[in-house]
Amino acid sequence: MAALKERHLYSLRPSRKRTVESAIQWFFRLATYLVILAAGYIFANIAWNGSKAVFTTKAPFINTDFLTQKPQTLHVYEPKGTVEEQAAISAEQIKLRRERNNLGSSDKEAALAINEELKNLQGRYDTLDIIRKDERQLYSDTEYRALETKPDPERFAYSNYAYSGGGIGPAIVGTTLLVLGSIAIALTLGVLCAVYLSEYSRPGRVLQTVRLSILNLSGVPSIVFGLFGFGMFVLFFGWGVSMLAGWFTLAIMALPVIITASEESMRAIPKGFREGSLALGASKWTAIRTNVLPYALPGILTSSIMGIARVAGETAPIMFTAAFALRDQLPWEGLSRWTDFFFQGVMALPYHIYVVSAKIPQNEYTRTMQYGAAFVFLVIVGFFALSSIILRIRIRKKYRW
Repeated sequence: MAALKERHLYSLRPSRKRTVESAIQWFFRLATYLVILAAGYIFANIAWNGSKAVFTTKAPFINTDFLTQKPQTLHVYEPKGTVEEQAAISAEQIKLRRERNNLGSSDKEAALAINEELKNLQGRYDTLDIIRKDERQLYSDTEYRALETKPDPERFAYSNYAYSGGGIGPAIVGTTLLVLGSIAIALTLGVLCAVYLSEYSRPGRVLQTVRLSILNLSGVPSIVFGLFGFGMFVLFFGWGVSMLAGWFTLAIMALPVIITASEESMRAIPKGFREGSLALGASKWTAIRTNVLPYALPGILTSSIMGIARVAGETAPIMFTAAFALRDQLPWEGLSRWTDFFFQGVMALPYHIYVVSAKIPQNEYTRTMQYGAAFVFLVIVGFFALSSIILRIRIRKKYRW
């Protein structure tokens, strides 16, 4: 009672409503932290495992072969005795686990003995694995063909793994070209559409229908855009599986986001900017060109960032229109005419990651290629997005009102 008497009249007092509100606040806070932690774990995992493929412990500390060579078959020679002993240990572990599962609840001592034996076997297996990795010999397909003497088959067990050797050079080049071309087309068409919708169109049902259609297009699954691009550009226009077909398919997919963001950015410019220019005798286009577009550029660049993030990560559209699983030459090599540059398929990192992750048997060597390609892919997307952000900040500092 004494404590209650000392409490200030307007101090916070416990109540059921306040307790529920606090619980809801903590629920949302924990959900947010959980999402951030999950995303952070995924990115950290890719960065840690992918950096093992990209960086080395020796100067120049960058695995240039991985960044420049084409994907190749990986030829692996492992010490035969070690591999056979590991296989025997694996078989013994499977047998012991089956015996443990068949034990009753009263056979605790037998289960403990099996667990101890499994632990010893796993320790021996791990030791052998270190020896195997130290003594194994890895060759890309080019290196393997250049070998004058193959490793002794009596000492080494041979195996090969598709797409796990070499590097991802053509995929990096193809991804960069696809992003640059599609964003250039999407920004050009998107800004033109946004200028018309924001500055020239008249309010009415037609305009509302057009805006609603654009918003609905942004929710269409990417596989539908891929099929549309395949039917329109690959088959109807006869461009084949080519970079040009991929550019236009990805650009159309990014258009709804760019149009919407660019139009909103232009509509946010005060009307006084336009009216002042028109009052001085300028034409409408001159007013838009000099007093609207420069100030709307930060918003337009924001839309380009969202467009880059979308087109760079899509696999389904380019799978139908532009991407090859493997191409030996870079886009500018082996051309008979300069126009062939636009009418050729390219490798792309999203499709390459899909191939090595889902289309071939998984093993420790494909994991290295998967993580390495994903890490480089994130770096490329981050580079383009960071460039747009820096450009937007500079333009925003230049144009203030």
